[in-house]
Amino acid sequence: MVDDHTGPAPELRSLRPDEWDSAYGNLLRAFGGLPEADEERRLWRELTEFGRFLAAWDGDRCVASGGAFSFRLTVPGGASVPAAGVTMVSVAATHRRRGLLTAMMRRQLDDVRSWGESLAVLTASEPAIYGRFGYGAATFQLDAEIDTLRAGLSVPDGTDDVRLRYADPAEVLDACEAVYARLVPGRPGMLARGPGWEKVGVLDPESERGGASPLQCVVAERDGATVGYARFRVKPSWGQGGPEGEVVLSALDALDPAAGAALWRFLFDLDLTSTLRMRGRPVDDAWQYLVKDVRRCHPALRDALYVRPVEVGAALAARTYRTPVDVVLEVEDAFCPWNAGRWRLSGDAKGAVCEPTRDAADLALSVRELGAAYLGGVSLTALAAAGRVRELREGALAEASAAFGSDPAPWLPHGF
Repeated sequence: MVDDHTGPAPELRSLRPDEWDSAYGNLLRAFGGLPEADEERRLWRELTEFGRFLAAWDGDRCVASGGAFSFRLTVPGGASVPAAGVTMVSVAATHRRRGLLTAMMRRQLDDVRSWGESLAVLTASEPAIYGRFGYGAATFQLDAEIDTLRAGLSVPDGTDDVRLRYADPAEVLDACEAVYARLVPGRPGMLARGPGWEKVGVLDPESERGGASPLQCVVAERDGATVGYARFRVKPSWGQGGPEGEVVLSALDALDPAAGAALWRFLFDLDLTSTLRMRGRPVDDAWQYLVKDVRRCHPALRDALYVRPVEVGAALAARTYRTPVDVVLEVEDAFCPWNAGRWRLSGDAKGAVCEPTRDAADLALSVRELGAAYLGGVSLTALAAAGRVRELREGALAEASAAFGSDPAPWLPHGF
């Protein structure tokens, strides 16, 4: 039976623990209906913060859901800023075009504001959906398929001093997580992982291996301390000319160039393999500058984290700026009208202030463009070239664009 659009509107309310299975079932159906392994399902339920999740009900059926994890997001300057990680958004196909998504987004952003979080972030299955709610693509990532036999590597001094050893991914989880935690303050877009989130990286359901091996791990050590790790799978294959196996990278983090190079060299040199596949790496990832022939790597760019300033003043004041800036921004924000108007941003590498003002505007942009530029990976100059930012005072665009930039490039290390 197909539902029609008559009858009472679905009831939107906070999700209760006893309703989680129904809401999660609706989510899986919306994303193709494929079942998940019990281990994966249990972990996502464990991570769910029920006071931050919504669901819409038509009678006893869940027909829409959406939630927000409580994260801390690294911003330019190294500060860790509270951010709502929007997740598990779905509307049943039988209940489209009834305003459910808009109602959830409206309620959610009001909630985020009440929680005192100045940013909302998400990864988008369909990017066109979220722009109208003020989310802008703020980080990008690289996928690659590397011909390891022909690309070659040139490694820095000290690489041979790094000791590598195989380890059970679960047994070295704490040591690997400590490496990750040390890297978080140094790159905008990274998430400080709360308790339980470290387990996401070692989930290993057979249904997601795609014919490859169970998850493997190699740790890099120096003087007895863990300085890096790589998690990966190996997919054997044989052709007429011999072995054509693939290495499928899951994660790689290292505390210094030599440790990173040792791990990359290990992955390139694995016996019976000739291809290294990776997804979701930083756009400035070191392997690009270690390979001898980048044309054998076939890099591809993808969007990753979308950022939405919920409180413009607090969000802009929470980060620092690469060069001194004093600019008045005319912000358009129809969905969160408390952000609309003129804001004076004054800041430098030591800190910033952003307050409402009646002064004449120097730049005009929507909150979506402000979100895109917020982490420093998308320049205001590029947005202006696309007609998304308007310069109202000569020189203001170059000043603000330089100030907003970031080295290193922002990066989201994993989804949520």
